[in-house]
Amino acid sequence: MKEILDAILSSDSTAADFAALKLPESYRAVTLHKDEEQMFAGLDSRDKDPRKSLHLDDVALPELGPGEALVAVMASAVNYNTVWSSIFEPVSTFGFLERYGRLSPLTKRHDLPYHVVGSDLAGVVLRTGAGVNAWKPGDEVVAHCLSVELESSDGHNDTMMDPEQRIWGFETNFGGLAQLALVKTNQLMPKPAHLTWEEAASPGLVNSTAYRQLVSRNGAGMKQGDNVLIWGASGGLGSYATQYALAGGATPICVVSNDQKAEICRAMGAEAIIDRSAEGYKFWKDENTQDPREWKRLGGRIRELTGGEDVDIVFEHPGRETFGASVYVTRKGGTIVTCASTSGYMHQYDNRYLWMSLKKIVGSHFANYREAWEANRLVSKGKIHPTLSKVYSLDQTGQAALDVHHNKHQGKVGVLCLAPSEGLGVRDAELREKHLPAINRFRDI
Repeated sequence: MKEILDAILSSDSTAADFAALKLPESYRAVTLHKDEEQMFAGLDSRDKDPRKSLHLDDVALPELGPGEALVAVMASAVNYNTVWSSIFEPVSTFGFLERYGRLSPLTKRHDLPYHVVGSDLAGVVLRTGAGVNAWKPGDEVVAHCLSVELESSDGHNDTMMDPEQRIWGFETNFGGLAQLALVKTNQLMPKPAHLTWEEAASPGLVNSTAYRQLVSRNGAGMKQGDNVLIWGASGGLGSYATQYALAGGATPICVVSNDQKAEICRAMGAEAIIDRSAEGYKFWKDENTQDPREWKRLGGRIRELTGGEDVDIVFEHPGRETFGASVYVTRKGGTIVTCASTSGYMHQYDNRYLWMSLKKIVGSHFANYREAWEANRLVSKGKIHPTLSKVYSLDQTGQAALDVHHNKHQGKVGVLCLAPSEGLGVRDAELREKHLPAINRFRDI
């Protein structure tokens, strides 16, 4: 592994040098163990501790298949799917690996008694499999997390519709929270040259998800002048939604839970901000009963901030806790677009406010390759910026996941894998200097 790292850190390593590197038989990776699936049985979600379930192990190097790449991972990041994996909710991810393993002899590699997790990476290509022409050893890359087989016609208009669509590192093995990772080469994209390894690793999943959900015609199709309600506007997803709204000529109405998060939104350029804790919103009277008066109060507050207008789009991801309010406050003919349910999957809303006002609920899940590429291109051009707030070492991944689980983080939480320290990997210092305040925005608050 030292020779691989030395080659990456050297300024004059060539593609031939990387191709000549001897690959190790094993590597260090953050894993879950199949025999521990029931370790949190009987505990409430909040009491489940990722530090107990996530292990740093030596694992065997997987076989490289056609259309795949082996990547040396310099940095990765923690997403909420890593939290779900680590607490075995809503189901154990080993069920995903078992089903994928039954698809073909090649996918059988993924069905193991351990699961290498992680759906982000920034690193360097070491090897490519048969049939790969677009990428070569030595290429500096980031990876998006869409894994598809594309043997069905269903996926050839929008690859997210492939019946065998999976999220790499969550529904497949050999993820990015490791020294090495195995990906399909149609997951690879050029690393933004002005960013460090840890900064480049952090946008991946959430940036692409926010792009499809808010900007793409497959999501809300946001346009100039739209009012967009963004739940968790300073978080991993919301911080990118806020940037896209501002960059696209829309008005974000940012919902946050404390003043520190409100300050982050202001630093991004947002002006309409609702601190739901300070203003005391409680959308549920008890576990089974929502409070429509609180929906109306939220709607009134939104109109105060927008000059009397309702929101055209609601950027939804909390789910159960907020969904009734989201449906209510959306304008007639507007769109509620949802990509997750971090507060619960069983949504309840008053359908009268949907059907009688011709509103739409749109489901959005990650992004296809083109959408992910466009989202990464905007980062590379300095139009959208990483929202990295804190970086952990690989052996601290459990703590990083716990922080995300308990919502103690801002923006994205990064993890150094092979990179020996923060600050490495910048190739375009001039572009970086131009955008440095925005790049460090989540670090400085």
